[in-house]
Amino acid sequence: MNISLPTVLLIEDSSTLSLLYQDYLRHEKIQLHHISEGGKALAFIKAELPEVVLLDLNLPDMSGMDILQYIHEQKLPCTVVIITAYGSVDIAVDAMRYGAFDFIEKPFTGKRLLVTVRNALDSRIMHDEIDQLRQDFRTGYHGFIGSSLAMQSVYRIIDSAAPSKATVFITGESGSGKEVCAEAIHQQSPRSNKPFIALNCAAIPRDLMESEIFGHVKGAFTGALNERKGAASQADGGTLFLDEICEMDIDLQSKLLRFIQTGKIQKVGSSVTDNVDLRFICATNRNPMDEVNAGRFREDLYYRLHVIPIHLPPLRERADDVLLIAKQFLAAYSAEEHKDFVDLSPECEALFTEYPWPGNVRELQNVMRNIVVLNNGKCLQTDMLPASMKANITPNKAIPLAASSNPITAGEKPIIPLWQVEKNAIEEAIRSCDNNIPQAAALLGVSPSTIYRKIQGWQKD
Repeated sequence: MNISLPTVLLIEDSSTLSLLYQDYLRHEKIQLHHISEGGKALAFIKAELPEVVLLDLNLPDMSGMDILQYIHEQKLPCTVVIITAYGSVDIAVDAMRYGAFDFIEKPFTGKRLLVTVRNALDSRIMHDEIDQLRQDFRTGYHGFIGSSLAMQSVYRIIDSAAPSKATVFITGESGSGKEVCAEAIHQQSPRSNKPFIALNCAAIPRDLMESEIFGHVKGAFTGALNERKGAASQADGGTLFLDEICEMDIDLQSKLLRFIQTGKIQKVGSSVTDNVDLRFICATNRNPMDEVNAGRFREDLYYRLHVIPIHLPPLRERADDVLLIAKQFLAAYSAEEHKDFVDLSPECEALFTEYPWPGNVRELQNVMRNIVVLNNGKCLQTDMLPASMKANITPNKAIPLAASSNPITAGEKPIIPLWQVEKNAIEEAIRSCDNNIPQAAALLGVSPSTIYRKIQGWQKD
């Protein structure tokens, strides 16, 4: 027997039926094992972790539902198909709640069993691939919070760029996390145990910028009472981050270019040059080529700095990350302020996802701190939102806070909510198939488990 073949475990107490099912599956490329008792089956599952389990619910020593519940609670990588002669929607819903893949009601044909087993094996392969993708996906990275595809791309670029000495040019809107990105590159690099020095070119007066970068000697200018090391010397061996680089004076840009080319610095008021070894990272919230074309940024300096570009997406393009970031801020500020907030209401979640976040992550951070400081409770509600955020919520983008089955009139034709259309279609298919859910699923082109989950959701509503 080829040990590379997938393992299928049949748990069935009827010897006659088990022989019949084994005959149905005799030509399949699987390792098929049969066990008639629940206890022995559990031991086999723990030891072998079969890809697929065909599970009869009515066993002599225990309920098959207990086996299913064990597999679900232990998060075992087994795809379970329920086999029972006592089919009902209630049993199906319970089975799906514990992660069953499909539900076969006795008696069934060999073709039905073959299709189900093949689908279950395909599902197992798909879940394994998805699990691997999830392992490769990161929800956070050196200060970043986010699992969206856009951020996964950023993480991969940082992973590749960090070990080198190549200059990185970060672009992105204000508040999108450019300094976080620069620190991530530094922390991921071989220079992580050396200094990371950040300098905001927009926050320092032009007359003092040269001194801030290169330092000065005593008496170099009025107020220079002592010799001072500049950011370049402080970052020796590590990383120098020049934020808002496009704000730098054009005359100073030529001195920065010479420094990048030679690795030598000269303090203001000194004739002595010093060698420094550092990695350059720069950032801007402008379009650097527009600045070059306008004559405000040297083209030769741009190409010296623009070796590895990283663009940080705005938060409005990271809708999948908004709630993840918001909840982390909520937890952090609740602990800091000794508040009881633990979650956002569904209405708040909907609004947070739709809101454009013009100030990006920084705005979201400020909103969460504002709410936590000024309010009390366990669940964040819409009336707690700051006025500035409420003012920017467009009324025609408001999300309905509760589903309604009542048609909405648009012109002359009523519009029925999509979930209600889907519910009507599924219920009509089930009626047409004499309540045979697997047959209805086949006609609808979906898995039976999809229909069972829909039924479960409607029952909760």
